[in-house]
Amino acid sequence: MRVLAINDISCAGKCSLTVALPVLSACGATVDILPTALLSTHTGGFTGYTFLNLDAEMYKICDHWETLGLKYDVIYSGYLGSRAQIDLVIGLKKRFLKEGGIFVVDPVLGDNFTFYKGFDEAFAADMGRLCAVSDYILPNETESFLLTGERDFSKALEKLRAVCPHPVITGAEDAKGYGLYYFDDAPRYLPLKKITGNFHGAGDVFASAFAGCVGGGFSMEAALKLTADFCYASIERTAREVPDRRYGLNYERELFRITSAFREQ
Repeated sequence: MRVLAINDISCAGKCSLTVALPVLSACGATVDILPTALLSTHTGGFTGYTFLNLDAEMYKICDHWETLGLKYDVIYSGYLGSRAQIDLVIGLKKRFLKEGGIFVVDPVLGDNFTFYKGFDEAFAADMGRLCAVSDYILPNETESFLLTGERDFSKALEKLRAVCPHPVITGAEDAKGYGLYYFDDAPRYLPLKKITGNFHGAGDVFASAFAGCVGGGFSMEAALKLTADFCYASIERTAREVPDRRYGLNYERELFRITSAFREQ
């Protein structure tokens, strides 16, 4: 399995590509990367960070890859640093995804029901176009709202299903509790345990593991259950071991959950 991971590089703080590479590798993938931006740290809880947009370099990289005939079983897209990058990534499906390959999009837009810095309604509308060419999308509860205008997760899932065959709303908390709303052959709900607090990089760990598991042949239900188990164990370990949670999850010692599942597959 060859995977293309599209995301930023945050030099400090475990997230984005520095998470995607080891997690996808644990799924048995050969991982190539397409960086969208270079940051000194991620933006969650840090101030004064540097940011370098890589729009121009991304086009050059893709043009070179085309001369090599590279093709991918899975393309996984995360943080995009500009609206121009959305159009570039939409084009990557035709250029680099194998026939029958899987396109997974984490539509990074915001948290706590607000946009991240640099994003707005126009960016969300363009992100909706990217979601429309994907096989799986993984919005968190905020992003499902920003994409659909619905705070009711069942209604949001219905609207997302009209855009993408297999939407997953992660970290959804409502009267049911805490869990995942997703559409496989029908609307479904997976209840999850919750550990109170903010855990930066958890979304990237989840998206990377899910992309690797579903690309590696697990059913959507099995991929979500395995990913959720891995992420919960990583968050639980982080809650015990990490005083400054800005620096990401201590997921490394929990990767055996992924590798063991692939061995037993």
